Amino acid sequence: MALSSRSAVAIHGLTFLARREDTPMTSAEIADSLASNPVLVRRVLGALRDAGIVWSAEGRGGGWRLARPAREITLLDAYTAVEEGPVLARHSHPPSDACAVGRHMMSLLETEFREAERALEERLDRTTIADLHQEVLNRERELAR
Repeated sequence: MALSSRSAVAIHGLTFLARREDTPMTSAEIADSLASNPVLVRRVLGALRDAGIVWSAEGRGGGWRLARPAREITLLDAYTAVEEGPVLARHSHPPSDACAVGRHMMSLLETEFREAERALEERLDRTTIADLHQEVLNRERELAR
């Protein structure tokens, strides 16, 4: 399975929550920021909750909050909480063993794709939600000038 938009939704939602770490936000408020549907947001936030990244409370004064400080949540945490399977899709069925390329391509691609995925994971692990939140603040300051 290839990378879906769930990672982008998760990271966006987490960065939005980092703006007001002490105030629960509703899925509708987060969905407004995403220009998306609250149902989609709740699904993604549910996966983040299951991973211990956010928590939620129902009722008056309820909503979603970060379960730990934004500086302790990496983009890799968000990615692994919401994505299933490898980033780069593999063959959907085995190629022909009667062909020299077919005999070897799956194992060759597995090595190359896994290395690329490792590089992606290492990169995502270097950036925190706090880093993104700070960059949002910096860019907003620039716009105000």
